Amino acid sequence: MAFYAENPDFVGPESRFNEVKSFVKGGLRDLSVSRASFKWGVPVPNDEDHVMYVWLDALTNYVTATGWPVDGANGDAEKHERLWPADLHMVGKDILRFHAVYWPAFLMAAGLPLPKRVFAHGWWTNEGQKISKSLGNAIDPNQLAETYGLDQTRYFLMREVPFGNDGIFSVPALTQRINGDLANDLGNLSQRVLSMIFKNCDGVMPAQPEKLAPEDQALLASADALLGMVRQHIDKQAFHEALRVIWQVISNANRYVDTVAPWALKKTDPARMAEVLAVLAETIRQVAILVQPVMPDAAAKILDQLGVDPAARDFTYLGGQARLVNGQVIAKPEPVFPRFVDEADVNAG
Repeated sequence: MAFYAENPDFVGPESRFNEVKSFVKGGLRDLSVSRASFKWGVPVPNDEDHVMYVWLDALTNYVTATGWPVDGANGDAEKHERLWPADLHMVGKDILRFHAVYWPAFLMAAGLPLPKRVFAHGWWTNEGQKISKSLGNAIDPNQLAETYGLDQTRYFLMREVPFGNDGIFSVPALTQRINGDLANDLGNLSQRVLSMIFKNCDGVMPAQPEKLAPEDQALLASADALLGMVRQHIDKQAFHEALRVIWQVISNANRYVDTVAPWALKKTDPARMAEVLAVLAETIRQVAILVQPVMPDAAAKILDQLGVDPAARDFTYLGGQARLVNGQVIAKPEPVFPRFVDEADVNAG
């Protein structure tokens, strides 16, 4: 309990940590580390009637895989020093007790450092019904990827439900994310900005404004602030929140387009139109870099269309440390996120 108090982020989400602390407060009894009721398992030294308790045997793999004990036959001091203690154990909520109570107790008894954090994720249900073999309602991820797209499916799974909670999978919810968040919001933003650059700027990426207008400054500031915000959420395994703040900037960019109206500036102030498109392209660049862990293929297509060097796509190029290079010729853009239309609905109509 003292360790829990000194490490308030040891278990996530917080609701699961409360369950763990409640269990420990209820009183801990001695735990037998062997079993005699079956024969499969690792034999207990000097007692052939017993095998090691599987949760002692299995959990120790975390440290033995890092080269511990360092003076053993498979010891590796450098590897163990580099890899242990683990930054994060990601486990299902049904085995949290083993990782947040038993495992710390084993490590404390052995005088070994504890992992820094244990996070218990929830379960997906099929439209509210538990997924099971007996019910025959399993969801084939390969089929989802084939039907809706791999990146689109991955985005839905990371965005739809607060990570750590149980989630309800449904095709209408997936379709809404694809058509709303991806096709309408990010996809349409990227397509119309790049199309205007291709058509109105002779396919040459315009330069950033030498002097930012207030609306330019506001949009770029929101994009530059993303890296720090996203990192905070990722560090807490709040993947849905990381994506939410990215999509706030996408919304900001879409409002900026509607407010500044670069298509109208083409006739009245083409130089300003080019500046506006440059600000938008820079915003899209930062968004595309940040969504790479969730949608690597789609992000790569957007960055390719922007003309971003593959060597300039990591996080060191974010937060105002770099800007989109101007002057490069871009090809005619192609949509990255097509809308999903159910053929059955079309045929029925």
